[in-house]
Amino acid sequence: MTAPEHPARDDRTADAVELQQLALEIALEAGDLARRRRGEGVSIAASKSTIADIVTEADREVEALIRERLSAARPRDGFLGEETGHEPGETGISWVVDPIDGTVNYAFGMPSYAVSIAAVSGSVDPGEWRALAGVVHAPALGETFRAAAGGGAWLGDQRLQVTHEATAGALVATGLGYDRSTHAGDLETLGRVMPLARDIRRVGAASLDLAFVAAGRLDAYFERGLQPWDVAAGRLLVDEAQGRTGWFEPDSFGRPLTIAAGPELYERLHAAIFD
Repeated sequence: MTAPEHPARDDRTADAVELQQLALEIALEAGDLARRRRGEGVSIAASKSTIADIVTEADREVEALIRERLSAARPRDGFLGEETGHEPGETGISWVVDPIDGTVNYAFGMPSYAVSIAAVSGSVDPGEWRALAGVVHAPALGETFRAAAGGGAWLGDQRLQVTHEATAGALVATGLGYDRSTHAGDLETLGRVMPLARDIRRVGAASLDLAFVAAGRLDAYFERGLQPWDVAAGRLLVDEAQGRTGWFEPDSFGRPLTIAAGPELYERLHAAIFD
């Protein structure tokens, strides 16, 4: 019923810190561009699955910048971006990029959006890849989360750790897809989770939800329908902050499920959703 959790990493992650540094430098530059474009006033470039799921010109411009910088630094690596799709590489390493995660927040002037850049080894399938490095940069919040495989998760000089106890109930984040036909099932799932929860949050940017779990600001996060670029950097943050993450098989609507939490709460959340 379930796909594997984040696979175990091996000794071939020696370059993870170098990859993290590259991701960090590019994410900071990309975030500056996104913030400038937001200040200038974004324009709607296209529509995705529904009118609510918008794409801005800034999305495309920021991804183009990231791709250009990565190509210059590591021309033989693969690339998977939200706006431009997948291009296989030759090194076994691929960069998985969401140029502006939380596009709706961004378009409406809310600060909860982020640039997410991750380097993964092997497959670009979240159930199979080995995450090497990841950065989630929130330019409007002035915060940058980073992780390298085996090196922990960090916010500036602060090493991050997930919460391990939620005795008064867990602060749990989730999200609803843009397809209204899926809302009833999502709300039913939320109802099963509520006995574990002190309260529910809807941040609107999966990379930040995961970063906040890593930082202990949220106790847990779950959502159906996320894409590889939504979770690549954030899942590594949680894993390196001593948490657990899982990527589970799609439901009848074709939507995989992501779960992230501290180890004990992870088990309880999984049981509430699936049992």
